[in-house]
Amino acid sequence: MPATATATLADDLIESTGLLRRQLRRHTGRPWADGAVSSAQAELLRVVRRQPGVSVAEAAAELGLAANTVSTLVRSLADGGFLRREPDAADRRVARLTLTPATRRRVERWRDERTGVLTAAIDRLPSADRAALAAALPVLAHLATELRSEESR
Repeated sequence: MPATATATLADDLIESTGLLRRQLRRHTGRPWADGAVSSAQAELLRVVRRQPGVSVAEAAAELGLAANTVSTLVRSLADGGFLRREPDAADRRVARLTLTPATRRRVERWRDERTGVLTAAIDRLPSADRAALAAALPVLAHLATELRSEESR
């Protein structure tokens, strides 16, 4: 496939975002570096932290995974004491998910550390770069939406 300006932009974006994630991981590690939680489980825990009381189906939609896959993740996380499953008051067939207090503290401490490291780096950027970064965020969100809609086609 011949290189186009768009393909070059895509390659550069993948490289840049990957580099950013790797650098953050070098500075702050992972919340469960001990291997107690898989990457997929950690993603689910982050969704539940952002949306306490989310249902399995809602979490599956957010993650772009099948509900039965998320249900399996939920079962293992609940058995491991990371997550609580409680029946919905209006529909007992629906499970609502919340983090255990210890898990919430661990995830929030890790998030706060990552945010602090990234905030310090952003503060060192020239103001024009900070403005460009802020202007790019809606575009990145739109791009993520495009990728999600591509999955459903």
